Amino acid sequence: MSVYDEEALKKFRLSGKILRETREEIKNFVHEDTPIIEICEKAENLIRRKGGKPAFPCNVSINEIAAHYTSPPNDKTKIPKNSLVKVDIGVHVDGYVTDTAVTLCFNPEYESLVEAAEQALKAAIENIRPEISTSKLGAIIEKTIKSRGFKPITNLTGHQVGRYLVHAGTSIPNVSQLSFSKIKLGEVYAIEPFVTLPNAIGRVRDSEEVTIFRFLKSRSLKSQHAKKLLKHIEENFRTLPFAERWLKNVVPQAHYHEAFKELLASKSVMGYPVFVEASGKPVAQAEHTVLIVKDGSLILT
Repeated sequence: MSVYDEEALKKFRLSGKILRETREEIKNFVHEDTPIIEICEKAENLIRRKGGKPAFPCNVSINEIAAHYTSPPNDKTKIPKNSLVKVDIGVHVDGYVTDTAVTLCFNPEYESLVEAAEQALKAAIENIRPEISTSKLGAIIEKTIKSRGFKPITNLTGHQVGRYLVHAGTSIPNVSQLSFSKIKLGEVYAIEPFVTLPNAIGRVRDSEEVTIFRFLKSRSLKSQHAKKLLKHIEENFRTLPFAERWLKNVVPQAHYHEAFKELLASKSVMGYPVFVEASGKPVAQAEHTVLIVKDGSLILT
């Protein structure tokens, strides 16, 4: 008995197909000196052109930044020379979310780090099946990473995905830990090992920077501009994360900053801090979304 009906599974599959095609096109687009905002906008526009919607802003996280960086409006940052670039993208079709990530390496020194993330993902996909415990999966991921001489990031996890939910319920750790959660038949999971150097702390911390936001709840707001902005956010993104780039021209430019500040202050909207490896060491990531079937899983992305 599947958790999702045939119609929902069709949407998950289409979401995954759009995401897979977008990821492959973006891999060829990213080079040293490419402006990050061009990568984000190209990925998001490809998703829309192919008939999906971004499930969250395209993340372009460089070197020690592990996750949650997307270009703010008018971002001038470019891909640095000799860097490790993680591109993490998500698609939804009618709310059904898939999620994938790839690490592009412009520094030969870090190729084996990227490979460790990819091998850990492969090992997890080969072993995931109904009723396996998430702690066992975490142990498999950790063992694969350590056997290659690297270290997993302990406080980042894979996650179940759902309808209008990027993080739905069960987490998949990247290390062995005590957990009684089990993988369930018919559910959909994003598996994403994060890997760093052996002499790193192996955890991420929140940085000061926040570039990704999410609607929390409707509250009473003072200014008309803030009300209009919140209505737009709720109607267009629901519970899914968004970027400020997506709010262009919703309210007059002269009133935008005040209005957005009011949304944050009133806790109508929350922000996700950019995650940085605590010792400043580079991080690689690999990610696929899988559907759990009777004898294992199907890769959707």
